[in-house]
Order: sequence, then structure tokens, then C-alpha cells
Amino acid sequence: MSFTETTRARAREIIARYPADRSRSALLPLLHLVQSEEGYVSPAGVEFCAEVLGLNKAQVGAVATFYTMYKRKPTGDYLVSVCTNTMCDVLGGQKVYDTLAEHLGVGHEETTADGKITLEHAECLAACDYGPVMTVNYDFFDNVEPQAALDVVEELRAGGRPMPTRGARLCTLKEMAVQLAGFADERDGAVADGGPGEPSLRGLRLAEQHGVSVPGFDPKTPIRSKAEADRAAAEAKAKAEAEAAKPAPAPEPAAPEAASGSTAPDVKAPDDKSPQVRTAETRQPDASTPVPDAPGTKVPVDGPAPAPRDARAAEAAGVASNPPAGDGKPAGDAAGAQERNLKEAESGTGADGADPADASGTGVRK
Repeated sequence: MSFTETTRARAREIIARYPADRSRSALLPLLHLVQSEEGYVSPAGVEFCAEVLGLNKAQVGAVATFYTMYKRKPTGDYLVSVCTNTMCDVLGGQKVYDTLAEHLGVGHEETTADGKITLEHAECLAACDYGPVMTVNYDFFDNVEPQAALDVVEELRAGGRPMPTRGARLCTLKEMAVQLAGFADERDGAVADGGPGEPSLRGLRLAEQHGVSVPGFDPKTPIRSKAEADRAAAEAKAKAEAEAAKPAPAPEPAAPEAASGSTAPDVKAPDDKSPQVRTAETRQPDASTPVPDAPGTKVPVDGPAPAPRDARAAEAAGVASNPPAGDGKPAGDAAGAQERNLKEAESGTGADGADPADASGTGVRK
């Protein structure tokens, strides 16, 4: 497919928003842009994005297949998404989806014959407090029931645009893709409707009821325009540069430090070292780091490695000064006691002179 000159001009505008060496960051809005013309990201759209960004098609395709908002096959004018995740499912979301699927005669990611509606079930639409929820081109219909969902899709198929519970008035998938690419919606009154949902306002009302507020916050503070914000930022930058240009004040003489009572020289750590680094150097110094507050301690100096003969002599001295342990007998099991018991057993008498064969336990010797 050959894209229109309007799309190519918009592509150049999108790329110009990013630094020259970061043009690859324009890929996401560019994919929305090609979807705004074709209704999905086709192989031609992938090739177009790769061409204008200097990428290969595999790199573009990897991004286009990762995000679910980029459709890889033709999609209807209205993408109807029904949340069937746990919370909405418990509240009836699966019943809403099943009702729509049966009525429209399509399944997940399938489009009606008139090209109007594409149905999908969504894992989560991030609106659990409004469940069950359904979106049309990502605009919310809250607390939806099966019949209400049928009424919405039938109005869409008839050419109408029902008002979402929250958000602006509906637009087609292609019109929405233009906005996601970073261009304003030029439709008359496109953002004039909509309002906040009741659960969203509940927290605000509770805060007002209990007097909870941010200290020093004035809700009537006007929101500055971009020009005003840029001007304030420029003034702050100029003020910071002026402060930086002022000469630094002369440092005050350091107060004499109290004597530590240590014979080792005091070592002052550089200011650019963190406390963790200073602690580590104190506990495990190297050859160039003296140990503070350690009387008589010398800075270790690497010397020559010991010769093998010296190492063997040291090992032999260690063995001689550390005799091997006993034969593993329990403590108190001396050889003398064992020999005495053995002799008594051979003579047929016990330690108290009793005959071991005397089962009466009287200890009377026969």
C-alpha cells in the first residue's frame, strides 16, 4: 500500500519531536499513525515504519506484536472490549460477552460482516470499581448489563454514537489512532462531553467530609499555559545560572580537632567518599590506607612470597604444636577402668564382690 502524503507529512512531524539520535523512539506513535490509515498495522505499515526510521522489519514487527492496541488484521470501526477478568466476571462480565458474541455472531477478535464491530474479551480494563465494564474504542461503559451492551452495539451499527459513561464522545478506531499518534481530534465538540464517575468522586467527597487536604494547596490555583510554564522555567534557569556565577565565599578556618589519644596519625577521609567506603577502608585497609585510631598498627606492606622450604617448615611446626586428638572415645572412658572391669568379669565377680549369676540381687557370695 502507498500511504498518503498527509500520513507521510505527519510521520516526518512525529520523528522531528525526538532528538536526531533517538528517532527510534518515534516507533510507537508511528504505528498508531499507520493504523489510523488502514485500520490495522499491515505488513505495508510495518515496512513503512521501518523505512522512515532506518530499522529492519523484524525490529518493527517485534514491537507491533507486543502491544495489544496494535491490531494485526483488519478491525471494525468500533472495537468493543468486554472485561472478563476476575472482578468483572464475578459481577457478570462473562455473561455480557457471551450475549454479545451470540447476538453479533462473532468470537474473540472477530469482526461483523458489515465491518462495524470487532469484539474482544479483555483481561482487565482497570476499572474494577465500575464492573462489569465494557469499552468502545477504549471509552468506558460502566456497570453494563447484557441488554445495555446490546443497545450500545445496535446503536453503533445504525450509525449512532452513544455517549460513554466517562470520557469524550465516541470516535472510530481510525480517528482514535490519529489521537494516539499525537494529533488533536478536530471534530466539532470532540472533547466537550463526559464527566467523572461516581466512584472516582467518592474519595474526594470523603476528604471534604473529614477535612483531609494537602497543606498549602489551593484548588483554585489556575493551571498555567505552556507559554507561562516555559517562561517560568527560563526564569528559574537564569536565576540558577546567576547563583552559580557568583564567587564562592572564602572557607572558614577549620577548628582544631580534639586529641584522640591515639598514637596513630589522624587520617581525614576525602569529602567525596561515602561513609560506607570510609568504613570499609577502616575495617579492611589496603597497603595505601592507614588504619585510623589503631595504636601501634603499621600499614601492611606486600613482601616477597615465602619459599616452598619455609612453607614446609612452618607446616611442620604447626603439626608439632597441635597433637592429634584422641581415638574418639567418650570423655571419662579411661583405659584403667576398662581393664579393671575386664578382670572382674573374667574372675566371675562384680565390683561389689557379688556373683553376676546371682539373680536374687542379694549380693551374697556363695
